[in-house]
Amino acid sequence: MKPRELQNLGVPRGEAMRLATAACAAGAQAGLNQQALRTALARVLADPPAHLADPVFGPLAAHLSEVPSAPPTALRSGPPAPHRIWGEGLEPEAVRQLLAACDLPVAVAGALMPDAHVGYGLPIGGVLATENAVVPYAVGVDIACRMRMSVVDLPPSALGDTARRDRLVRALERQTCFGVGGTLDRRADHAVMDADWSLSPVTTRCRDKAWNQLGTSGSGNHFVEWGILTVPEPAANDTPPAFPTEATAEAGSGWHFDLSPGSYLALLSHSGSRGTGAAVCDHYSKLAMSLRPDLPKDLRFLAWLDLDSQPGQEYWHAMNLMGQYAAANHETIHRRVLADLGAEPIAYVENHHNFAWIERHDPGDGRGPRNLVVHRKGATPAGAGVLGVIPGSMATPGFVVAGKGSAASLRSASHGAGRLMSRTKARESFRWGNVRRELDALGIQVLSCGVDEVPGVYKDIHQVMSQQADLVDILARFDPKIVKMAQEGEKAED
Repeated sequence: MKPRELQNLGVPRGEAMRLATAACAAGAQAGLNQQALRTALARVLADPPAHLADPVFGPLAAHLSEVPSAPPTALRSGPPAPHRIWGEGLEPEAVRQLLAACDLPVAVAGALMPDAHVGYGLPIGGVLATENAVVPYAVGVDIACRMRMSVVDLPPSALGDTARRDRLVRALERQTCFGVGGTLDRRADHAVMDADWSLSPVTTRCRDKAWNQLGTSGSGNHFVEWGILTVPEPAANDTPPAFPTEATAEAGSGWHFDLSPGSYLALLSHSGSRGTGAAVCDHYSKLAMSLRPDLPKDLRFLAWLDLDSQPGQEYWHAMNLMGQYAAANHETIHRRVLADLGAEPIAYVENHHNFAWIERHDPGDGRGPRNLVVHRKGATPAGAGVLGVIPGSMATPGFVVAGKGSAASLRSASHGAGRLMSRTKARESFRWGNVRRELDALGIQVLSCGVDEVPGVYKDIHQVMSQQADLVDILARFDPKIVKMAQEGEKAED
C-alpha cells in the first residue's frame, strides 16, 4: 500500500509509516489482499495493545502503544457560534442539528433556510461557516447537486400544439437517462474528462464510471422538465438588481440572463455528481470520522478535516472537481435535448448547492472580516446580484432569483420548497391514480416519477419564498409542464 493510502487510513508519519509499510509488504507476501490489509490496519490503529502479539502487525502495534494518544477533540466550551433561522414550524430535529453544528470548535457562524429538514450531520437547508476546516457531510452525499435552466428559441405555444408537444416529449425520452447506475448509450464528450482525476484515490478509481455517467440524472428528486418561464413587467418603483460580472460571481453560479418581459419556453434540470460524488463523500466522511473517534455519537456525521492537512486538501480538490463534473452533466443534458429539437438557448442560469466555498465574511465575533469555509447543504448562493433557481414541485412554480447578499444568512437562500415528509411516509400516503388526475387537471404531463416525489410531499413554495423575502428578489417564474424523473421504485440518490 502506498504512503498516501496509509495516511488516509490514519497511520501517522515517521516511524509508524515505515512499520506500517513493512507490515503491509509482509502481509501481502503472506497472502492478504488489499481489503484484508486495510481491515487489519484499522483494527491495529483502533486498539494497538490488543495486537502486540500479531506476527505481521505486532511491531507497528508496539510502536503505537508507546506513542501518546492524540488529545481528545475539544468541543466548544462557550455558547454555540452565532446563527439565524428562517422559516416557521421547522422540524425540531433539523433545528437541533444546526445547533449541534454550531457547537463544533471549528464553527464560526450558521444559518437555517425555510426549506429545512433533517439530514446527516448538517440539516438540509443548513449553512455552516468554519475556520480552516471542511465537513464532508455538511457538503452532502450528492456533491454539487445543481440547477440549470436554458431558455430556448422555441415559442411557449409549442406546449399547446399536439405535434410539437410530442417532439418535446420525445426529446426528453431519447436524450435523458435516470436511475441508479444509469449510463448513456455512448460516452459524451466534455472537457471535464481531461481534468486531473488523479488528485485523490477516489476520483482516480472512479474516472471511468464518471465518464460513463456523464449526461445522466440519477434518481430521488432529480428531474429534467419543460415549462413556461414568465418574466413580469417591472413595477414602477422597482430597482433592477446589480448583477456581478462573471469574474466576481460566486463560484458555482453562472448565467446569461437578459430577457424582456414575456413568456418563454424553458428547460430546467436538477441533478448532481452521480456515483462518483457519492463515493468521494463516503470515503472522506469515513476518514474524518476515523480521525475524530472521540466525537460524541450524535456528532460523528459532523467530523471535519483540517483544510491544511493532506486529507483535507484531497477532499477539497475532489469536491471542486465534482463541481465541474456536475456542471458538465447539466451542460451535456441540455446540449443533447436541444440538439434533438434543433433549438438554441437564448438565456441560461445555473447554480449549485451541496458545496463548500471559501468566502470572505465578518461573522461578528470581533475579529473582523476574513476567509471562511462556507458549507451550503441544500442552500443556494445568494450574494448580492447572484442569480439562482429555486424550484417548487412538479405542480408548483419555481423561481429565478437574485440574491440580496444578506450577511446574517451567510449570503444564502433556500434551494427549493423542502420536504414535508419522508419517502416512506409519502409511499404510505399517496396513490398515483389520484395524483395523476390532479396533475392532468393542471395540464402537467409526467413521463416517469416515483410516488415519493408527488407535489403533496413538499412545502408550500409560496410560503417558503415569502419567508426569505429578505434574502432574494424574484425575477421570473417557471411553471412545469412536462416532467421526467426516475421510475417508481428507484432508490433515491439525493
